[in-house]
Amino acid sequence: MQNEENVSVTETGSVADANAGTGESLPAKKHMGFTGKIGFVLAAAGSAVGLGNLWRFPYLAAKYGGGIFLLTYIALAVTFGFSLLVLEIGIGRLTGKDVIGAFGKLNKKTKWFGFVSLVVPVMIVPYYCVIGGWVTKYLFAYLSGDGTTGAMTGDNAALYFNNFISSSWEPIVFFIIFAFLSFAVVVFGVQKGIENIGKILMPLLAVLSVGLAIFAMCQEGALEGVKYFLVPKLEGVNIAEVFLAALGQLFYSMSLAMCIMITYGSYMKKDTDIQKSARQISVFDTSFAIVAGLIIIPSVFAFASSPTDVMQSSGPTLMFVSLPNVFSQIPGANIIGALFFLLVLFAALTSAISLIEAIVAVLRENLGMKRWSACLVVFGLVLLLGIPSSLGFGVLKMLSIGDMTLLDIFDYVSNSILMPIVAIGTCVIAGYFVNFRAIKDEIGLKVKSFRDKYFTVMIRFVAPVCMLLILIFNIIGL
Repeated sequence: MQNEENVSVTETGSVADANAGTGESLPAKKHMGFTGKIGFVLAAAGSAVGLGNLWRFPYLAAKYGGGIFLLTYIALAVTFGFSLLVLEIGIGRLTGKDVIGAFGKLNKKTKWFGFVSLVVPVMIVPYYCVIGGWVTKYLFAYLSGDGTTGAMTGDNAALYFNNFISSSWEPIVFFIIFAFLSFAVVVFGVQKGIENIGKILMPLLAVLSVGLAIFAMCQEGALEGVKYFLVPKLEGVNIAEVFLAALGQLFYSMSLAMCIMITYGSYMKKDTDIQKSARQISVFDTSFAIVAGLIIIPSVFAFASSPTDVMQSSGPTLMFVSLPNVFSQIPGANIIGALFFLLVLFAALTSAISLIEAIVAVLRENLGMKRWSACLVVFGLVLLLGIPSSLGFGVLKMLSIGDMTLLDIFDYVSNSILMPIVAIGTCVIAGYFVNFRAIKDEIGLKVKSFRDKYFTVMIRFVAPVCMLLILIFNIIGL
């Protein structure tokens, strides 16, 4: 792994020692990386598999023509998504640096962009931990038997959720529990913490998700939900809307423009195939999203009285109101609910851990902080920003802007505005302002090969235009 402190990739393509001619040779600054390909792929796939796969993908598929949305999503995953994924991993491994160091090492004039990129995880982690706390609360609720008491059925389901998030103390308690669990993994480091937990949680995620999907599809009436999800429907579907919805979902789902893949790429061994690893990450992420759809949509069709109406809800409403109401109709509601929210908790944890590591890496490499002290600083920052977000539905509701609470504002600015801007900037900087050839060599693209030319077109032209469309779509809508 290339980790020299004073090495820069110049625009002419040379990798030069900044101290050349002084007669001195500075030792490389080493940091612990992943032990091998499996550790990297599972950790990166864990960062990609998150709440968006569970509460956004099924809703979008149901809204935008079922199989039409799926086919569009898969086509974009193997083209647009794959290209951006290998670009970020390649930048990380080539430079061996955190996001700020990576852009500075590619070109000193673009180091500032690393600071802009860092704002994304700094904004996301606090409110993501708040939502992770909601998931933790619901897991506790099902384990304690609330799923069969009537507290989470019918109109009570919405009341139960609203009473919880508007409480002055309970959401903070669960927010801190979730945040503590996430930081407890990161503080142990890349190999002992992130890699080991990925090797445990990702197989458990696979087993839980497939098991719940099989159970859901075996229920009476569930096959109608399977057809609703998988069969392409063209009637009443706007192809442009389908394309932009699938593009936006893919962008968020694969952890692009969040500093994660650049950070994880810097921990990646040189003998690991970037393209092969990226394909495996894409398969993990897409498969999980599809399996999530096969859990949620068939369950809704099997047990909800108006399944198409239920599938119009998304995000927290789908996860914490509609689905608990559906689960209450299933024999063994507490067991099914507990297993489902355990699945959601695992998915949320793997994503939160990755976001936290991206910030911790910056503090460690730029300020020379020890891992535990960097984690402590970031934990304090998460508490500082997360507690107001958690209270934004109750005692701090007066700080809302229109219908947007503090959490909604953080979510909108980071996901809908900053992330597309960061993605556009990454493509433009890589394609025009640094040695693009060095990045392509790191990825393993042979000079003037079809893949090399294809990647160039994607990064320099197609991806920036697609990201600009997402940005416009997010700002003005359709």
